Amino acid sequence: MNVVLKEYSHEELAAQPIGAWTGRAFRLVVGAIREQLAVEGLTQPHWWTLNHVATGPGRWTRAALTERLARWDDRDTDFDAVYDDLAGRGWLTEDAGRMVLTEAGEAARTRVKERNLRVRRQVHDGVDAADFVTTINVLRRMIANLGGDGDLPD
Repeated sequence: MNVVLKEYSHEELAAQPIGAWTGRAFRLVVGAIREQLAVEGLTQPHWWTLNHVATGPGRWTRAALTERLARWDDRDTDFDAVYDDLAGRGWLTEDAGRMVLTEAGEAARTRVKERNLRVRRQVHDGVDAADFVTTINVLRRMIANLGGDGDLPD
C-alpha cells in the first residue's frame, strides 16, 4: 500500500505538537483494531483476556487478571461481564477460580490474532523497523518524563 507522504523540513516537523499526533495515531490505530474485533463481537478487553489466559492457562483469577488489564482500559470495562461473555460463548472455563481457554476459545483467539496482524501490517507498511524502534523509545522517554511508566508491558 505504501502511501506517499508530503515532505516537510526538519524544523517544521520538530515543531509539531506530540499530543496531537499521538492522539490522532491512537484513534486511528485503536479504531482499526476495534473494528476488526467487532467482526467477532469482541472488544479489546475480550482480546486481552484471550491472550493472557492462553499464555498462562490456570494462572489467572478474575481479580488478578482484572488488576492486570485495568491499566490499559480506557472505557471503564466491566471485566466480570467480559469473562462471563467469553464463558457463555464456550471459549473460557474456570477451574477452582482459575481461567483456561477451551478449544473453541483458542480457535477464536487464533482468528482474531490474524485480524489484528492485518492491522499491524497495514500500520507498519513503509515504516523501517529501526524507525519504529526509535519511535517507541522516544514515546517511552516522553511518558517517563511525565511521571508515567515507560517500561514495556510484561
